[in-house]
Amino acid sequence: MSPRRLARGLPVLVALLVASPSPAAASFVTFESGQVRPLALSPDGTRLFAVDTPDDRLEIFDVSAGGLTHADSVPVGLEPVAVAARTNGEVWVVNHLSDSVSIVDVGSVPPRVTRTLLVGDEPRDIVFAGSGGNRAFITTAHRGQNSGVPLSDLTTAGIGRADVWVFDANNLGSSLGGTRLALLTLFGDTPRALAVTPDGGTVYAAVFQSGNQTASLSEGLVCNGGATAAPCTLSDGSVMPGGLPRPNTNFQGTQGPETGLIVKFNASSGHWEDRAGRDWSAAVRFSLPDDDVFAIDANATPPVETAAFAGVGTVLFNMAVNPATGKVYVSNTDARNEVRFEGPGSFAATVPGAPSPTTVRGHLHETRITVLDGAAVEPRHLNKHIDYAVVPSPAGVKERSLATPLGLAVSGDGATLYACAFGSSAIGVFATAELENDTFVPDAADHIAVTGGGPTGLVLDEPRGRLYVMTRFDNAISVVDTATRLETAHVAVYDPEPASVRNGRPVLYDAQLTSSNGETACAACHVFADFDSLAWDLGNPDDVPLANNNPFRAGGGSTFNPLKGPMTTQSLRGMANEGPMHWRGDRSGANNPGGSALDEDADFKRFIVAFDGLLGRGAPISGPDMQRFTDFILQVTYPPNPNRGLNNALVGDQLAGRNLYFGRNTDIIENCNGCHVLNPVPASSVRTASCRSKASRRSSRSPTCATPTRRSACSACRR
Repeated sequence: MSPRRLARGLPVLVALLVASPSPAAASFVTFESGQVRPLALSPDGTRLFAVDTPDDRLEIFDVSAGGLTHADSVPVGLEPVAVAARTNGEVWVVNHLSDSVSIVDVGSVPPRVTRTLLVGDEPRDIVFAGSGGNRAFITTAHRGQNSGVPLSDLTTAGIGRADVWVFDANNLGSSLGGTRLALLTLFGDTPRALAVTPDGGTVYAAVFQSGNQTASLSEGLVCNGGATAAPCTLSDGSVMPGGLPRPNTNFQGTQGPETGLIVKFNASSGHWEDRAGRDWSAAVRFSLPDDDVFAIDANATPPVETAAFAGVGTVLFNMAVNPATGKVYVSNTDARNEVRFEGPGSFAATVPGAPSPTTVRGHLHETRITVLDGAAVEPRHLNKHIDYAVVPSPAGVKERSLATPLGLAVSGDGATLYACAFGSSAIGVFATAELENDTFVPDAADHIAVTGGGPTGLVLDEPRGRLYVMTRFDNAISVVDTATRLETAHVAVYDPEPASVRNGRPVLYDAQLTSSNGETACAACHVFADFDSLAWDLGNPDDVPLANNNPFRAGGGSTFNPLKGPMTTQSLRGMANEGPMHWRGDRSGANNPGGSALDEDADFKRFIVAFDGLLGRGAPISGPDMQRFTDFILQVTYPPNPNRGLNNALVGDQLAGRNLYFGRNTDIIENCNGCHVLNPVPASSVRTASCRSKASRRSSRSPTCATPTRRSACSACRR
């Protein structure tokens, strides 16, 4: 047994005895937080710092001509996702689920946390900027127990929900949690990545799921009668252009339901249009700016937003600034949710007047790096070699593709960009001039394969001609020779995750395994096992009605129509003990011979059709691959509720909502809890509503719970 494990043995035992006699309390809790800036070099280049997200630690490596040598490990907060070195002796770590930043003295022996700053909800990234580089900029959501944000902000129009906290590293104040210098609220929702210009004067902040100027219209705004419907006038006098576009039936002639419709803003015409080109502007009664990336004057007192960039992408992951030109590179994916239907598209292609394309199969999100050049926003599709009309793609296509672009790094001379392709287990190498003028040719020869898979972040060590790459699939660090473009070493980081998590995680992200063109995996829409904040119309006209065999409190016997209208992407978190899946419950083990709707293992496996119908793989993945995917995903859970107070008491609308939930009948049969039982499984009785708060988790921490072993001790409160 390693010294680390010995040191933890007694606290773990005490924690288990105190927390619960249930064996389930000892299990690892999988949150699947997305790493943002997992690696940082000390300014003098002698040490490499890495976040150990599953073990809640900062790992420290000595850097020498011989490679990396593990030197020390420092406990920090829950789920660290970003790290930045302010000096050779001081490192700041962003703790995603603790809503905090740990300031670590790495010059002391042993290294230790000297200060904890409390910030907004689920912080993601950090950079140092401003004169002298002593101002820390940290992205957080506009909510949370440390923010002082009233709950009314979440429902009040006109208020930004993307915060950047700014601290003066030389003047943190004496208050608990630190005294911030400024708080910038940007007109977006939940920022993620940050980047800073070489002179420290400008910081760029990117909204994570920034949208793509699509909107979902409710069914009441769409004229009844499908494609043959004439324009109709609503009760308020507004005129809608017609019904749903063709087709309105499946291939058998089964009539689809009247549903809503997804429309997209056309900047050229200034209209909200469907795929048939009809103007639905009368149905969209408000508009939001599509501001994706914001520029901040880091030297101003206080720092202030100076510019915003629109049309950068749908899901924005990371950014880097070219030190030679000042151009900004933004890794992102762009969604095509305005296109209706999954499946092969065979029947729809035969229907006269049906908008083309007739399916998103194999073409859900495009992988991009967008160049911000002054005021210009220039998206660059990284996989422009793919012929989306051919599904499945022929041999050789996916080898040239890159999926889910995350961390970026630019060479000191500005000539080369390195990009982590999380879903390809490779690093893409681009000549920046070719990327900017879009003359690059996708080529597998420009990819660097990394052992372990799932690269999330990287740093350049140019004096030694190296790249250090964090590989999340196996929680390790690859060392790459930039001259030969070969991996020369692979250094493991301690990983407490169970084998079922490590083995199953790649199926969510690996586009080489799960698609034929290598661009898209399940994680394209289920970003870090969550969602993409979009609605999709994923009916399938080539499918047949499915019997609804789920148990009902009353009635039953209905069928699932293969056409279904817009539905928002379902999160893959928290599905254990929840029964049939998908919004309609149409992913159900009850449709297996002798199966049960309450068998989540069987329920989730019903999603196997998506690998061909959505990802365009050409065939389902294997049974063993689907099983390891299922074993992994049913362990992923939601983070705690960010909107509870420190005393965990329900107030205002929260209390009113709970009273309604357990109170009067809200339909003709029962109250909410009558069908949606809060704790339907006796084994889950410890997972009460009071456990769903970050506040309760923190306010009741024992010394044991304050250590990394708190994953075991507090697991009952983490669902």
